[in-house]
Amino acid sequence: MSDERQSAFADGDVDWSTAGIVARRDTYFAASQRKFVPYETPQIFKTGSGQYLWDETGRKYTDLLGMNLCISVGHAHPEVVAAVQAQVAELTHCTTMFYHPTPAHLAEELAATMPAGHDWVVHFTNSGAEAIDLALVMAREHTGNTDMLALRTSYHGATCGAQALTGIAGFRHRMAQMTGVAFVPEPNQYRGIFGEGVQPYLDEVDRTIQTATCGALAGMIIEPVQGYGGIVIMPDGYMAGAFERVRAAGGLAIVDEVQSGFGRTGDHYWAFEADGVVPDIVVMAKGIGNGIPLGAVVAKRHIAESMADKFLFHTYGANPVACAAGRAVLRVIRKEGLQENARLVGAALKARLEDLQQRYEVIGDVRGRGLMMAVELVKDRTTKEPDPETTAKVFEETRRKGLVVSKSGPNRSVLRMVPPLCLSMADIDPVAEALERCFAAATR
Repeated sequence: MSDERQSAFADGDVDWSTAGIVARRDTYFAASQRKFVPYETPQIFKTGSGQYLWDETGRKYTDLLGMNLCISVGHAHPEVVAAVQAQVAELTHCTTMFYHPTPAHLAEELAATMPAGHDWVVHFTNSGAEAIDLALVMAREHTGNTDMLALRTSYHGATCGAQALTGIAGFRHRMAQMTGVAFVPEPNQYRGIFGEGVQPYLDEVDRTIQTATCGALAGMIIEPVQGYGGIVIMPDGYMAGAFERVRAAGGLAIVDEVQSGFGRTGDHYWAFEADGVVPDIVVMAKGIGNGIPLGAVVAKRHIAESMADKFLFHTYGANPVACAAGRAVLRVIRKEGLQENARLVGAALKARLEDLQQRYEVIGDVRGRGLMMAVELVKDRTTKEPDPETTAKVFEETRRKGLVVSKSGPNRSVLRMVPPLCLSMADIDPVAEALERCFAAATR
C-alpha cells in the first residue's frame, strides 16, 4: 500500500464513494467472493432500520430479502443492538473450553422451542454450513452408517459436506463430491416429476434406498420449505412418510431450518411442525442472530452423546456476543408477536401476489407460507417452461422501484421474498404497487 493510501485510511476511515467501494472490492476480493453479485451493476447498502435499507446515496428500499434471511427481527433492532453492545463491552469472546452463562442460557431457550417430551441438547457453530457438516457427522457417528438421502433442488451450504448434500448444480463445484449421498425427487407440487400428490415421491424414497444405497442409512436431510430451491413447501404427509422409511432403514430424521425457522412460516415456530414430525436433529442459523454470525445443531441427547469421545471445535461457536444476540432475537420474536405477524402479513402479501398472477400470464405459480413467498415465472403456463430471461428483467426492475428481492430456483426463474419478520401491513400496498410496475415494465 502506498504511503498516501496508508495515511488516508490509517485511522479506520471508510471511503463511502461508490467508485471507491466498487474499485476496492474488484481489486482485493478473490474471485470466489466476487461471484455472488445479483444485479447488472453493484448495489451498495449503508444503513438499515427494521424492514428498510438505504444505499450510499440515501435512497430507501424495502428489504424483502432480509439479507438472505439473516435479518429476522429487523435491521438494527434496538434490543439486539443493546444486547450485543453490553456483551462486547464486558467480554468479546470466551472459547468453549471455558464456561460462560450466556451460551448456556441460549441453549436452554432453544431447547425449550423443540417438541416436548424429548431431551434436547445444543451445539453452537459459526454458520449454517458448519452446522450441516456437524449434523452429517453426528448422524454417521450415531448410526454407524454412511449413506445419506437428500432432495434434488435442495441447498444446504457450500462447505464440502454441505455441498455434497446440495442438489442444485450451480452450487456444486468441479471437484469430487463426498460419497454416500443419494438424491430423491423433491415433492414439488407445481413442477415435480410425478406431478401433484405425495405417494409417488415416497415410493421413490423406497426405490432409492433399495437401489442407490447399501440399504442401511445414516439419515435423510430435508428443508421443510426449500429456500434457494424456490420456496418449495413439503406437502402434507411427505416429511412424515419419508422419515418413517428412513428410520426403518436405520437412519435419522434431519431437518434444515436455516431459512424456514424462528416463526417465519407463521403457523408454526418451526416449519417441520406443520407435518407433525419430531426430528432427531435440527439445523438452524441465519435469523438466529439477526445478522450476527451464529449457527446451531439441536439434537436429541442420546444422538449427540454418540460424539462424546471425539473432540470437535468451532472457534467462534458459542461466542457470548453472538449468543447474546440470539437470546435477544428470541425475546423480540416473543414480545413483538412476530410469528403471528408473519402469518397475517404473509397472507396479505400472498393475496396481492395471486392478484398479480391473474393479470400477468408470465406468472406461473405463487406459493409460500408466512413470510416465505415465491413467484415463479414461465414462458407458457401449460408447459411450465421456466422463463429466466423475464425473471431477470423483473428482478432488475424491483431494484429500480425500491425493492430488494432475489432470484432463486434451479432455473433462476423464481422471485423469492423472505423479508424481516417485522414487515407490516402498511408495507403491503406499496410493495404490491411497486411489483405491479415491475411486471408492467418487464413484460410490455
